[in-house]
Amino acid sequence: MIRLRGQLICMTPADRATVLAHVQDHIALTRAEPGCLSFEITETEDPFTFEVMEAFRDRMSFDAHQARTRDSAWFAATRHILRDFRLEEVGD
Repeated sequence: MIRLRGQLICMTPADRATVLAHVQDHIALTRAEPGCLSFEITETEDPFTFEVMEAFRDRMSFDAHQARTRDSAWFAATRHILRDFRLEEVGD
């Protein structure tokens, strides 16, 4: 299993508005991907920081997610927003 945890950190109100405008579609599309076990992007107490937690069945599923995301409206809109993620591979 591949697990990613971290934060999406907005620097401006416009960045926050961009995340909020695109996040629900991004979540729905990701959860529909083969191999997606869980995917959450949630607001934190800091209105400019979003918590990101995701899990994929295996490396192939995670890599497919990364490839799809790079070609998505989500990434086009949020590519400039700071991401602080940690990736972990969890064995069986």
